[in-house]
Amino acid sequence: MKKEKMNSVAFLKMAAQAAKRTYSPYSNFPVGAALLTASGIVFVGCNVENASYGLTLCAERVAVMKAVSEGEPEFEAMAVVGGRGKAALPCGACLQVLAEFCGPEFPIIIAPLDDLKKSEVVVLGDLLPHAFALK
Repeated sequence: MKKEKMNSVAFLKMAAQAAKRTYSPYSNFPVGAALLTASGIVFVGCNVENASYGLTLCAERVAVMKAVSEGEPEFEAMAVVGGRGKAALPCGACLQVLAEFCGPEFPIIIAPLDDLKKSEVVVLGDLLPHAFALK
């Protein structure tokens, strides 16, 4: 998928498809993410919960870890699909992980799971204006 197509319904549908594979028996809140790398590869992730909540992984972090572990640490955009009626935003932990690899202008396309037409684009810097950094 090319960068100019990042706002396409197809990109959001990839995230929605990933949400169908969620393991969320505790929250019953499925989330899917699609991450577009600089080389044009898309990695998807879904939330994977655990009875010990601290071990739960969000969809966004699953997608990032899959990409990085496959040698693709440069990202162009992310789509996140979750929530009903209103889109779910990435949590603080996910935003901090994204800040490790992306700049403040990194686009995140969000949409509710039940209506992809309600998508909007937000940027990382607006959601996490004071990201922690050791650099």
